[in-house]
Amino acid sequence: MQAPDELVNALLIVPLTLLPIMNPLSSAPIFMMTAGEDPGTVKRLARQVSLNCLYVILGAFFIGTYVLDIFGISLPIVRVGGGLLVATSGWRMLNRNDDDEVRAAVARGHATLSPREVAQRSFFPITFPLTTGPGTISAAIALGATLPRQPARYILAALLAVVGATLTVAAVYLIYRNAPRLLARLGDVGTLVMMRLMAFVLLCIGIEILWTGWAELNHLVQP
Repeated sequence: MQAPDELVNALLIVPLTLLPIMNPLSSAPIFMMTAGEDPGTVKRLARQVSLNCLYVILGAFFIGTYVLDIFGISLPIVRVGGGLLVATSGWRMLNRNDDDEVRAAVARGHATLSPREVAQRSFFPITFPLTTGPGTISAAIALGATLPRQPARYILAALLAVVGATLTVAAVYLIYRNAPRLLARLGDVGTLVMMRLMAFVLLCIGIEILWTGWAELNHLVQP
């Protein structure tokens, strides 16, 4: 039987590891660019993104290593591919103008998205790669690899991991759900500046992830 402090540590290890990597605060402006200004759309999109994040985290946690083994994909390759996606998303956001489809819909007063559109826009790029990107997936896979192999301990650790993942996505939901209030304090100019700044940071993060994966691949092929 594990001590109470060990149980608390096992419960908190998932949110404490993943939330700094996910950093939903930095993605809040991009979330708002997709959701628009309709409160109902913001709520539905935040809920769908949170569910998507939960599925990605639990999938990476429990079956990530097996999937990579089946397809013969290494974590460095995941980092290279994910880094390319992140960098591409950042580049597109840096070059986004005010005539994109989301802003045009907001300007026309038709920013309310249908359930199908919410589902479509909730995954790329908000869920992946902005919120649960290669870094989050790699960290979740690494956490899953540390699960004990004894059946009883595995079940307990898995349950704690599920609760920890739920706490993580609950924090993501609260941040995205209240994104309009957070951005309202910045004003229009401040929000625009933050969007461009976050797009540049996202581009740099993508290049960093790509470079890390490339360096790991070079290390693997060196004699």
